[in-house]
Amino acid sequence: MRSSAMAWTVEEATEERRHGEVGPEAAEAGPTPVPLMELTTGFWRFKVLAAAVELGLFTLLARLDGADAPRIGAELGLHPRPVRMLLACCTALGLLERDDDGGYRNAPTAREFLVEGRPHYFGGFVRYSDRYGFPGWDRLGEALRGNRPTTWDPDAMESAFVTADPAILEGFWEAMFTLSSFTAAALGEAYDFGPHRRLLDVGGGAGAFPVGLCRRHPHLRATVLELPRVAAMAREKAAGLGLAGVIEARDGDFLRDERLPGGHDVILLSMILHDWDEETGRGLLKKCHDALPPGGAVIICELVLDDDERGPAPAALMGLNMLIETRSGHNYTYAEYGEWLAGAGFGPVTVLPLDAAGANAALVARKPG
Repeated sequence: MRSSAMAWTVEEATEERRHGEVGPEAAEAGPTPVPLMELTTGFWRFKVLAAAVELGLFTLLARLDGADAPRIGAELGLHPRPVRMLLACCTALGLLERDDDGGYRNAPTAREFLVEGRPHYFGGFVRYSDRYGFPGWDRLGEALRGNRPTTWDPDAMESAFVTADPAILEGFWEAMFTLSSFTAAALGEAYDFGPHRRLLDVGGGAGAFPVGLCRRHPHLRATVLELPRVAAMAREKAAGLGLAGVIEARDGDFLRDERLPGGHDVILLSMILHDWDEETGRGLLKKCHDALPPGGAVIICELVLDDDERGPAPAALMGLNMLIETRSGHNYTYAEYGEWLAGAGFGPVTVLPLDAAGANAALVARKPG
């Protein structure tokens, strides 16, 4: 039995810290600066991940089937001192596993998502965030004062993707396909697409939602409406997965086109409405209403803010990211989406909670009839 905090062994102190306690008196303590320290240094974690991805650490360990620090340093051309630090950080963050003999292997998350060439490689989004997102967030004060994006110049460019490095952009879209695939799986669990026959995915990127949902429901057919360069990626993805006869990609611009393609009984808007202002969002929902038959459904899949705007944090932070990356985007509340849907002519809204990186809820509303 410990008589005081000073009597702890190093092992005991380490174990207590792992469980979120720093000493016997912790339960009686008031506020501490620990949460502020974590907020202040949060970028340290991201930069560790970004550096490891840029160096190809996880791909290297997959190729070598694990290695010790000297071998890793030799392969990456790094001095032993920074190698030791990087490996310790990656292990502490749960990206690597270290055995008793000093060998390192990829942890499950890294093995699944951070090895180049794997089906769900997420490193493209890490690289995009490091190259464009991180510098934009570094100018957050400027964005707040000027109410304008900082990842690109809206006075000289159409969007952030116009001048982006094509290789970085390609990796970004692949990572978005992975992110959307997992969100699509969550949506497929929460909502029954069995009664539907044709899905229209508005601004659906490379088609991750149609791929996942059509595989889950073999009777379902889908259309991805996208800008020509992205629609081409969706066609290629569908063909490569043997779904060319199930999923079509149609060139279009859901903002500028007068109407959306008809012939669909369910329309999906996944992480679309947060890119635009209220007027644009209301207008798009009206287009959805006009394109659907009576009884047809629209599904809004987003990180939605609580009505009191106290959270959740992912939705609030994504909203601020819209300030950094878009002219007028915002993450909206359940009440706001409900008002927009009613204004567009839809019936009552059903809210389906989701547990996914890309969305915390799906809002479903039907066209009366």
